[in-house]
This record gives sequence, structure tokens and C-alpha cells, in this order.
Amino acid sequence: MTDNKYCVIMAGGIGSRFWPKSRQSRPKQFLDILGTGKSFIRHTYERFAKIVPTENFLVVTNRKYRDLVLEHLPELTPEQVLCEPVGRNTAPCIAYAAYTLQKRNPDAEMIVTPADHLILNEEDFRAIIRECLEFAAAHDALMTVGIKPTRPDTGYGYIQVSAAQPISKVKCFTEKPDLELAQTFLQCGEFVWNSGIFVWKVKSIIEAFAKYLPEHHLLFSGVQRALGTDAEQNIVELAFAECRAISIDYGIMEKADNVYVRCGEFGWSDVGTWGSVYEHTAKDEHGNAIPEKNCYLYDTRLSIVSLPKDKIAVISGLKEYIVVDTDDVLLICPRADEQNIKKFIDDVKYNNGEKHI
Repeated sequence: MTDNKYCVIMAGGIGSRFWPKSRQSRPKQFLDILGTGKSFIRHTYERFAKIVPTENFLVVTNRKYRDLVLEHLPELTPEQVLCEPVGRNTAPCIAYAAYTLQKRNPDAEMIVTPADHLILNEEDFRAIIRECLEFAAAHDALMTVGIKPTRPDTGYGYIQVSAAQPISKVKCFTEKPDLELAQTFLQCGEFVWNSGIFVWKVKSIIEAFAKYLPEHHLLFSGVQRALGTDAEQNIVELAFAECRAISIDYGIMEKADNVYVRCGEFGWSDVGTWGSVYEHTAKDEHGNAIPEKNCYLYDTRLSIVSLPKDKIAVISGLKEYIVVDTDDVLLICPRADEQNIKKFIDDVKYNNGEKHI
């Protein structure tokens, strides 16, 4: 009997906020930034492998990361890696996977997940995903997973829920509010963080593309017809060249009237910045997140240090700093300035070219 459960892992980002450790040649999802012994994408695969059979995984990534995906997930076949010629945000990524799955199995139920999240309570998380699959199988529903907020975080999107129950209809989405609005959301009690993890029937999401993003529907219907033919590569190139870059949230989820959220608490973080790595890393008695050896700190507090293997660092007199050393780049900046990392990258790229990016 065919198992209709599928997992689509989105793994095409470049993780620029983790520069200089995350590079265009080997971005964040292929790194062990938290020191667990496994990359983010490996953790993601193993998390869902207890729900979804190996042959029902798809990874959507940039074509230059195809070999990296197969290196980190050797269980997959090359046919399970869908290669984007260029990044166009999450809606085209999900469309590519959905129209591919519809051709392979029209009854497919899709889990869509980023490749680089941290989830501490995985059993609780899987129980919630199973609930979402059951709900989506029984309803024409586009489901997302919401996280009960623990602080007024301005780095996450928020979802307003319509009822105080585990699965409820979504009232509205709000993208990354300012601090004052985030505090209001937290006090209100009707808002949850948007995890960016989705569950739906492939039929439901394709109907949503046809209704809300008809240009994507047309382009990726063409991709679907070309799958397995000599024209496939050219049609994929054309679709990504012509399609509008847009997120699935803006393109569909904020417009559709059949969107539901399953709220939960399972130790989630999107680990999007060095600051979030600091929050999830063991610290010494002075609040420093540092390697277990070869790092000598003096009069240094509340800082995070990342070093190449076997390199020694001696650091004195820093408070709340990020120090990231690689073979060719050294980054030292206050933790409060980490939002400037993209500017640092632009300046290095302008003056030194791509080789350090």
C-alpha cells in the first residue's frame, strides 16, 4: 500500500546572517553550528524520518548544493533532489515540489519544512505534525504550525488565532512587528509565532496556487508536464526565470480562507542569527558561549566565540560580543550589531570580490 505522507525540505538559502561561517559554497543548513555533531539538514531529515518513509522525501535546493544534499542525506536518490536554477523565495520552491508530487502521487499529503530549524522536544513535535496530517487529510485545509511566544520577538512573523484550542482557523498574519506591537501581541494572548512549517494535501495547495498565484500555476503546470522528458531542464529554467519571487505567506496563506494553525510548544527556534545560537548554546560561568577547548577568556562576559578546529584564541576585555574566526575571515562585532552583518558582507564583496562570501 502506498504511503501518501511526503516531506519537502526547503534547503536553498545561503544563511548570510551566519557569515563568515556560512558561505555561498557551504551555507548554514550544511553546517553543525550548534556543535551537535550533525548538520541542520541532517537533523531535519532524521526528525521527519520517523513519520515519512525515506523514498517520500524531496529536497528543494539551489542546483549548486545538489551534491551537498546527497552528501548529508545519502539515503536519498538524485531524483529526490529538486534543483532550483535561482532562488525565488518560498512560493516557487513549494510550487516546484507540489507539482512534482502531484504527478508522482495525486493523493500526496505534504509536510513542508525549512532545513535549518532547532526543535528540542521532537516527540511532542512529531505528535503535532501527525495531528496536522490527520486534519489536512480530512479537510480542504492549508495548515501551518504556530509556536506559543515566550517573548516579544521582532524577528518572527505572527499569526492571530480565532479560538483557544489546539487547531483553529487563522484570523490574520503579521510580518515581523516592531517591539511595541510585539509586546501587544504577547499580552493579547491571541497571537503565535509563525514557524514556517506547513501541512496540506497536494490537491489543496495546487488549487490555492491556481486561485491566488495563477501565473505560478501556469508556469509550474508546464514544469509538471515536462517532468521526465528531455525538455524538463529547459522548462524548469524558464519557470524560475519568469516567475515572481514571493513567499508562500504573502502569495497564498494571507489570502486563502481555509488556513488553519496548530499551536504547540516543543522547544522551537529558527536559529536565524548568531544571537539565537548564543541563546541555545551552553555557557561558562560568565555567560560566554565558547568552544570546549583552545579559547582563553579574560574579563570577557556574555559573548559568543566560534573558532576553526585546533585554533587557539586569547580574548580579553569584551562584553556581549560575537567573535567568529575562519581560515580567511575574522568577524568581531557587538551582539547588538548583528543586524549589520549583511552590510559587512556587502562591503567585503564590493572591495574584495566573492571569494570571502
